[in-house]
Amino acid sequence: MSPAADREAALVEVLEEARRRGFLGPGPVGPHLTHARGFAEALASLGDDAPPGIPRTLEGQRVLDLGSGGGAPGLPLAVEYPAARVTLLDVGARRCAWLRSAVEELDLADRVQVAEGRGETLAREPSLRARFDVVVARSFGRPAPTAEIGGAFLRVSGALVVSEPPSPGDAGTPKRWPAEPLERLGMALVEQRTLAHGTYAVLVRSVAVADAQPRRVGIPAKRPTW
Repeated sequence: MSPAADREAALVEVLEEARRRGFLGPGPVGPHLTHARGFAEALASLGDDAPPGIPRTLEGQRVLDLGSGGGAPGLPLAVEYPAARVTLLDVGARRCAWLRSAVEELDLADRVQVAEGRGETLAREPSLRARFDVVVARSFGRPAPTAEIGGAFLRVSGALVVSEPPSPGDAGTPKRWPAEPLERLGMALVEQRTLAHGTYAVLVRSVAVADAQPRRVGIPAKRPTW
């Protein structure tokens, strides 16, 4: 078996354990892997009119998996992009403990870390605030709190890539990412793209994160900006 196949097999085993523990959704692990790859493909497939400075690859970038849960998409992306530095953020103590063990098992500890806590709180930490090139979010929450919290981790021109709902009636509609409220957060929608693995929205941080963002714990979800 080749080294790449060995890494893939180890990753599948880790994600199957996450599923058994209830940290990952039901069904085969394979679709979780292909869906994770779609986050990177959404960046790579951006058109020439995308804002300058927005990442087109995860290789060599600082990446945050917002609400990592069972490690998808963060762990698959870390395995596939060996020069990426990845942070897996989750609020659950049990999930974070498991994620740390998974990072060790996959021999990723030199460039993958686990951040335990609420996104609203951790986005205020100097080591995390506005430090990332890319934030990926799968099932973190509704668009408004995802943009407010996830966007606070991004540098200017950094990208927030969000997995959209599977239903065509819900994904890709303008009301999900309205321009004016996004602008108040210092964000803008670049593209919504349907790929073989799903539909992904790509947003860019257009200006530095404001001091007031994100609001205190619970407020972005209880009083979303749209």
